[in-house]
Amino acid sequence: MKMTRFNEPQILAILRQAEGGVPVAELCREHGMSTASFYKWRARFGGMDASMISQMKSLEDENRRLKRMFADLSMQADLLNCEGECHRSERT
Repeated sequence: MKMTRFNEPQILAILRQAEGGVPVAELCREHGMSTASFYKWRARFGGMDASMISQMKSLEDENRRLKRMFADLSMQADLLNCEGECHRSERT
């Protein structure tokens, strides 16, 4: 996973400054970031507070864990199905 220079509280502070009327170009120059990063953050974090971001992070972690669990179980099921088919073909 790609790491950023800015953590969530810093991103929220930058977004609040923009909501307060500071021009986006000035914010980007001041913090040394691109306008694309700003608009990506606004699309992802716009209108959220710190508690909502932590809740979103925990849901993302749980989703990642469940996807990994599903992949492991489906791989085991495929192996069992393949093993059963191999034994049937050897008998005939």
